[in-house]
Amino acid sequence: MSEVIRPNISKTVAGKILHIDGDMRYSKKALDYYKKIGLQNAVVKNVSEKRQQYVVEDLLLKYKPDMLVITGHDKMLEQNRKFYDIKNYKNSLNFAKTVENARRVVPSMDDLIIFAGACQSYFEELIERGANFASSPARVLIDFMDPIVIAVKIATTPENKYVTLSNILPEVREGSKGIGGTRGKGKLKKLY
Repeated sequence: MSEVIRPNISKTVAGKILHIDGDMRYSKKALDYYKKIGLQNAVVKNVSEKRQQYVVEDLLLKYKPDMLVITGHDKMLEQNRKFYDIKNYKNSLNFAKTVENARRVVPSMDDLIIFAGACQSYFEELIERGANFASSPARVLIDFMDPIVIAVKIATTPENKYVTLSNILPEVREGSKGIGGTRGKGKLKKLY
């Protein structure tokens, strides 16, 4: 009797996203978008920027995401001055502490991809604290969709590939002025 040949049928599952946002309206819009495009394993939590650093550890342990998005509102308090003074930003220190606390839970930048920041955030500090991607290198306003675009790109890129800035920049409003960073390992997994 001949051997039965089974076709190679595999399914994929997108990476898990945990999105923490300080604005209730943007939180709802983000969740609606994730659902609209079919990312059912995206979790969005509305947490004020000041509280994010205190809840991130519990949320990471509960949801075990592949991608963490930390957003809300930010701005330079004195425009075009004191670019490298964390005290000159409304929420950059809160975002930086949240990134730092997340990296204590998941130190590997390949295991947990982090996007952090908002409009005019202190980009360099967010990257130094452990974010893979952050806003805003040129201290510009970013589109609320920019972090979501990055999260979706990471979640839907095969796990044997990396997402780099060159993959992302054409899809964000301000390009390299609004988003910077290194790279993130894709999180789309094959199920056999």
